[in-house]
Amino acid sequence: MTYQMKKQWLLAIPVCASLLFLSACQEKPAPSADANTPAAEQKNNASSTLIQGKVERIPLQKNQFCDDQGCTQYDLQTIKTNVPWIDEYFLQRIKKAVPTAFANENKEAKADAEKVQGINQSTIYVRFISQNNNLATFMIYSYEYSAGAAHGMYHQEFVTFDLNTQKRLALSDILKPNTEATVAQALYEANANWLEQHNITPQKLQLSDNFYYGVNGLVFVYPLYEIAAYAEGMPELKLPYVSAKDVVKAEYLPSLPQYANP
Repeated sequence: MTYQMKKQWLLAIPVCASLLFLSACQEKPAPSADANTPAAEQKNNASSTLIQGKVERIPLQKNQFCDDQGCTQYDLQTIKTNVPWIDEYFLQRIKKAVPTAFANENKEAKADAEKVQGINQSTIYVRFISQNNNLATFMIYSYEYSAGAAHGMYHQEFVTFDLNTQKRLALSDILKPNTEATVAQALYEANANWLEQHNITPQKLQLSDNFYYGVNGLVFVYPLYEIAAYAEGMPELKLPYVSAKDVVKAEYLPSLPQYANP
């Protein structure tokens, strides 16, 4: 299976041509939950909710924060959807990742920090990627640059929610029990050419918990430096759905074509 590397551009919102995702089912108006509606019915309605998302910048008292470690400029943008618990999830994730952006500034520390040459940069964007029935996928893009460093460090984290359970799905949630070794072997075989070129043996390949649903397969995304050089960006290894059908739980496997036996 040919492996295709996604180009990365720093200091910009990543728009990757390789991220062609499964589209949502027939559009339906989002049902409103009623206090008198049975819980089971509200749960079933979740799968018919069509996600609508818009990127919004988080208002801060100041975009630059200084402490005794120096000054950092923040650019924080989250997602505003028609599902409140999703919005709250990402807002709390950002607050936890960069708490100083929401803290009160220490004026004495600022005076000392302003004497330091260079300003650090911290960027976080949240984007809505795709929806397939009750599965909704988002991406958190983060970029950190320390003043004077040769280059910044960036990361793309994919987050898939099960709208029925209101839960973020980890890899262990979608795989059948005790199938990790089988998945790793199938993933290696599907990307053997690229992995061999990078001197990665089957024993060295570990499954990444950072994944998303691609058009033709489950895509595992690896951090910078983990299995390739920085210049190659964040590598992506695809496990075709035809290889995943025996290891992924039926409720988390996209509908596949049925082929007649020859």
